[in-house]
Amino acid sequence: MRTKQLTLAVGLVASWLISRGLSRPIRELTGAMAIVGSGRLDHPVNATSRDEIGELARAFAGMTESLRQNVAKLERTQAQLVQSEKLASIGEMAAAVAHGLRNPLASLRAAAQMVRRHPDSPSASEHLDAIVEEVDRLDRRISHLLSFSRPAPYRPMPERIERIVESLLPAFAEPMRERGIELQVDVPKDLPEVEVDPMQLEQAVLELVSNALDAMPSGGRLRLAAHGRNRGPDGGEVVVEIADTGAGIPAHVLPSVCEPFFTTRQEGTGLGLAIAKRYVEQNGGRLEIDSTPGSGTTVRVRLPVEAPA
Repeated sequence: MRTKQLTLAVGLVASWLISRGLSRPIRELTGAMAIVGSGRLDHPVNATSRDEIGELARAFAGMTESLRQNVAKLERTQAQLVQSEKLASIGEMAAAVAHGLRNPLASLRAAAQMVRRHPDSPSASEHLDAIVEEVDRLDRRISHLLSFSRPAPYRPMPERIERIVESLLPAFAEPMRERGIELQVDVPKDLPEVEVDPMQLEQAVLELVSNALDAMPSGGRLRLAAHGRNRGPDGGEVVVEIADTGAGIPAHVLPSVCEPFFTTRQEGTGLGLAIAKRYVEQNGGRLEIDSTPGSGTTVRVRLPVEAPA
């Protein structure tokens, strides 16, 4: 009887020792797997035993090291791709800038040479006017480029759309008169205020109106309108519309008109709509463009109005 009890006791002790010897490496391996799974691929995985659990730990350590190397390689590849994209963007911008400056410079050179050869010619005054016009065009292109590459800081405050529209109208009086463009303004005085940066929104509307005038070189009608729209308990929005009766934009071109440096005009910079879109979105709004070839284009600026507290 005592022999059986002793044998049973020895068996229990042996089982306990075996269980302890197995549970400890399993616990250590499980903890290491949890740490590696959280993203710490450099965490060491120790494999001290020579049994199946040790083999499993060594295999997991090898897999972790391989994964760490692959992640490092992927990060290097991603960094190279980002650098390549930056260089491609710089190259695209440089090409667009060079193209935008080369034509005015060629015109300046030709006009200056003509005036130098024939200073007393009746057409000398016209060539000098052309030189001034090209210099102004170059200045506008440089201003567009600076506005796009270094946008103005964002300083929002309550503002009325009516004031912004009225402040911009004098700047377009002379171009509209010269081109025979009729102006229609429909901006109610009771529109709710919007939380925007006035300088950014003025610049955005300025670019949109300039585009509309450029679309009507031989005259037409420019309509500036605004209206409020209720969006339920979340507040509403104020919609500003700039509509022209120009030639319109072809359907296949419309998705690209807000991309930087995209333009269909020889004298265009391709940055006006890109600047307007950036400023509208920075002020929490949305820019929409509808156009029908032969009938004109309508641009809508949707600005949110917060619900009253």
